[in-house]
Amino acid sequence: MKYVGAHVSAAGGVENAPINAHAIGAKAFGLFTKNQRQWKAKPLTEENIQKFREYCEKYGYGPGQILPHDSYLINLGHPEKAARNKSRDAFLDEMQRCEQLGIDRLNFHPGSHLNKTDEESCLKTIAESVNIALDKTRGVTAVIENTAGQGTNMGRSFEEIRFIMDHIEDQSRVGVCIDTAHAYSAGYDLKSEEGFAQTFKKFDQIIGLSYLRGMHLNDSKKEVGSRVDRHDLIGKGTLGAEVFIRIMNDARFNGIPMILETPDPDKWQEEIAFLYGAITQ
Repeated sequence: MKYVGAHVSAAGGVENAPINAHAIGAKAFGLFTKNQRQWKAKPLTEENIQKFREYCEKYGYGPGQILPHDSYLINLGHPEKAARNKSRDAFLDEMQRCEQLGIDRLNFHPGSHLNKTDEESCLKTIAESVNIALDKTRGVTAVIENTAGQGTNMGRSFEEIRFIMDHIEDQSRVGVCIDTAHAYSAGYDLKSEEGFAQTFKKFDQIIGLSYLRGMHLNDSKKEVGSRVDRHDLIGKGTLGAEVFIRIMNDARFNGIPMILETPDPDKWQEEIAFLYGAITQ
């Protein structure tokens, strides 16, 4: 079973996310559990939590169909102590929100070294930050998203992600989310059939397909290896529609949330319908 959806709005309360997902025909959804542009947010109320769980049950969204994203402000690899601790506190808060809502995974961008430390030290700092959050929570997996490698962002290569994973103490609570646009911009040629096969063969060898906890389905405005993070509508970018048809017919990607983050929310219902319509087997 393919669980395709989009990163929907949770404006007015997290309980609105499953309603918004259902309205566009989604079988999965992503959301921010708090305002992603602010460090602090009011705690979730009992009403927020109860209604979120009720609507998820009503519309058939189990924990394995939900992929929340943490705040873009967070940098778990920040080389400066004060800023790093601020990020760690915010990340823990988001993990705890997932715990409260009954969500079993939280997607996050690894972090950036900001040209103030070396890459290996940054990767170790990211892992240490994750360890702290895992130690203080239960039942929520930290899901590392691959990046395009723009600027000083870490997590561009499968090897970098594996390095982080190797320094996380609880291997049962770490996973990976592959963003198609990020992978392509980072240099993984998903576009060709051979490149697609090689990319996921390499992913399995270095990380392991058993660690795949989600995907972000995005076309790319930029060419392979550009290291520029710019999403495009499915089939309208440099990746093209064929890649996504291939994904929809690949059983290795069954049973995980596959989330659109394409730039026009008004197109999400159409894109979801196209993806489901592409299944031939």
